[in-house]
Amino acid sequence: MGDDSDSDAEDNTDERRESGPQRIRALAVTTDDVVTALEANQRRDRNAVLRVTPPFAGRMRARLHLAGTEGEYEGDVQPIHILPERLVHDAPSFPTVDETGDELRTSDEPYTRDKHHKRHAEAVEAWRESVREALADRVTLETPDGPHDVTVNYLG
Repeated sequence: MGDDSDSDAEDNTDERRESGPQRIRALAVTTDDVVTALEANQRRDRNAVLRVTPPFAGRMRARLHLAGTEGEYEGDVQPIHILPERLVHDAPSFPTVDETGDELRTSDEPYTRDKHHKRHAEAVEAWRESVREALADRVTLETPDGPHDVTVNYLG
């Protein structure tokens, strides 16, 4: 009698492709979710990701999520977590309070806490805008069957 293990493995691979992340052609994600996730990770190391949950289809939505906060996921097909840095070309470093304070201390103006607060808020807004301008139009998803490239569409 022949060994059917190769045939079973092929059937499992075909089944995963039909219901798995290889079905995804495009992701929709809000620009604010990408900015918020990136900021949370750079500011506080929060493990923020953009999560895509099964069942998978040609077009999927990626939503802001804190990795590790979900319980067990039923079924063989697991959600996909995308680091926000992967959706931004050359993600800039988040401005620190010390950096913006140093900028004020080296200027000719006298330092005040209010000026420092205002300058830091301006630096953060400029950082957010630079992230919005550097969004990638494609991302590679890591899947059980290997890397899979998809288009990214931004909302908002």
